[in-house]
Amino acid sequence: MLMDALASLLKRKNFSEISIQEIAEEANLNRATFYLHYPDKNALLQALTAARFQELIAKRNLSFTDCDAAVRAIALGVCDYLADAANDANHLAQLPLEDSIIPVVESMFRKGGAGYTEAEGMDRELLATTAAWAIFGAARRWYLTQDRIPAEEIASMIMEMVKPILLTGFTDHP
Repeated sequence: MLMDALASLLKRKNFSEISIQEIAEEANLNRATFYLHYPDKNALLQALTAARFQELIAKRNLSFTDCDAAVRAIALGVCDYLADAANDANHLAQLPLEDSIIPVVESMFRKGGAGYTEAEGMDRELLATTAAWAIFGAARRWYLTQDRIPAEEIASMIMEMVKPILLTGFTDHP
């Protein structure tokens, strides 16, 4: 209910202008209920983004069978997320994208890299952040380009650029 309330409010207001009280009222809940589930509105935004991101990946029936497939699926998911958000009446301009999609993608890389050993001098968190920002930056550049190539093509290109970051970071390659 809280995610639906935030999504509804985002159609009318910028994220920075939305208060927790407004979210709670839109969901017909009280503030205490909000805080039982989320520490702040940014956490709710991340949960909303994660849910939407997973829907987009599921809609394409993407697999995470190996490193290439996982990175490509994440890149395609980010491209779809940007395109989908922009189709929603200036939704893209109202979202703090870096605060919403980057943490979701970082989390996916942390989970995906959990079974691997990082190379000496590497930091797992920094690897996740670097890969997430690389994907987001490339996808955003793709989205802002007129006459852009299909999302599937850019996702494959992004995968080829991001994969070396991950391979450098682990001794047992994902």
